[in-house]
Amino acid sequence: MTAIVIMMTVSLLMTMMISLSSVTGKSTVDLYLKEQAYLLARSATEYALLATSGHDNHQSCIEKVNILYPGSAHPTHEMNVTLMYMGSGLTNCNRVLDNNLSTDDSNMTAIVDVVVSVLDNNNTGITEPIRIHRRTLQKL
Repeated sequence: MTAIVIMMTVSLLMTMMISLSSVTGKSTVDLYLKEQAYLLARSATEYALLATSGHDNHQSCIEKVNILYPGSAHPTHEMNVTLMYMGSGLTNCNRVLDNNLSTDDSNMTAIVDVVVSVLDNNNTGITEPIRIHRRTLQKL
């Protein structure tokens, strides 16, 4: 009888250890992907600013930028960047919030919205969705 109680206790402890081990491993992967999404949100903001700096915004405006990371073959993250502009002299732009600014310092400013989503596929293995939103106000 004592042997059966000891075996049941040991099997219960081993089951708890295996369960705790799998939860710890999953939370580590989720934390890694979330931190990576934060860094990619910052990178996508910088990339969008680089794209607008090399573009003639007086002819047309860059309004959306979509990026797959690390590439389109096996992506783990999807970044969607939306740009909204403030400033005078912006033609052919659909997303102009204000074009009647009183100071030159406020002219050519953009609100950059970045949404990073971790894709639910075989590359990530996540079970809960991870989505990061970052909004910045940038001078162009």
